[in-house]
Amino acid sequence: MIDKIKQHLNEVELFTTQSLKELEEFKNKFLSKKKGILTEFFAEFKNIPKEEKKEYGQVLNQLKNKVEEKIKTLKEEIENKSFSDTKLDLTLPGPYLTLGSKHPVNVVIEEITQIFEKMGYIAIHTNEIEDDWHNFSALNFPPEHPARDMQDTFFIEKNPDVVLRTHTSNGQIRYMENHKPPIKIVIPGRTFRNEDISARSHFMFHQIEGLYVDENVSFVDLKQTLMHFAKEFYGEHTKVRFRPSYFPFTEPSAEMDVTCSLCGGEGCKVCKYTGWLEVLGCGMVDPNVLTNVGIDPNKYSGFAFGMGIERTAMLRYGIKDIRYFFENDLRFLSQFNNI
Repeated sequence: MIDKIKQHLNEVELFTTQSLKELEEFKNKFLSKKKGILTEFFAEFKNIPKEEKKEYGQVLNQLKNKVEEKIKTLKEEIENKSFSDTKLDLTLPGPYLTLGSKHPVNVVIEEITQIFEKMGYIAIHTNEIEDDWHNFSALNFPPEHPARDMQDTFFIEKNPDVVLRTHTSNGQIRYMENHKPPIKIVIPGRTFRNEDISARSHFMFHQIEGLYVDENVSFVDLKQTLMHFAKEFYGEHTKVRFRPSYFPFTEPSAEMDVTCSLCGGEGCKVCKYTGWLEVLGCGMVDPNVLTNVGIDPNKYSGFAFGMGIERTAMLRYGIKDIRYFFENDLRFLSQFNNI
């Protein structure tokens, strides 16, 4: 038996290969737990005469060490040779790294917020899940008032007094309840209405609300503020116009239009050949709203305004389908990497 082990020692010494497959076969031949040569020799140890056990064990351990050393050496040689044979051109440019970017809706929110912050407004954030009082009643929407039908609301199941806010105007009420005039805030955030999803509408969208309350605030202040905003955001040559409108929480109320930035007021498909684009609603805060939050309407007055962010972003970037903002399609979002 000892002679057989010595023959295998000679075999291991002479073995060489450049193939990992052949090396794996060599390993299995000697080290396999079921049919490996070393396994068989160790199993035979109990049958070796007592006087030969010492030499048998020494030679067998020598074979085991030689096999393990041979496997380790050849594996390192094969792997190193494989790497050295690889043609690596260090002058080639590295792989392109895809960088993230801000969502176009967030870009527009930040830009609008910064314009008003320069005018002394403070940006705040408030509840998306709201109660009826802050979302409707305090804003001059009495129960059963027809104006509530203007906003198709998501009600929280089993609690009709709790809703997903339909506008960011709830932030006006919450802020005025806890702060005394002068108040000068903008409120960006998500809003929700139970509407069919289409190219022009979505059940979720973003608004930014503005509120200014102080002594002797007039409609002139409102117009001047929004004219300044329009020129900052849409361009110095932008013109504005105000049209009478209706909102339950402002009186008088108006819609503000700006000259179409795509055609310069000449008329195109986007502005329906009128030369004007509706961008926001506004008005003087109704005295009832001030009373509801504990502010004396005989001493203070104020104005409010609100605009849809998606619509503004669509006009800014020439986007024709509002659904693009919510689908997270990288082909769409990657176009805004540089803004």
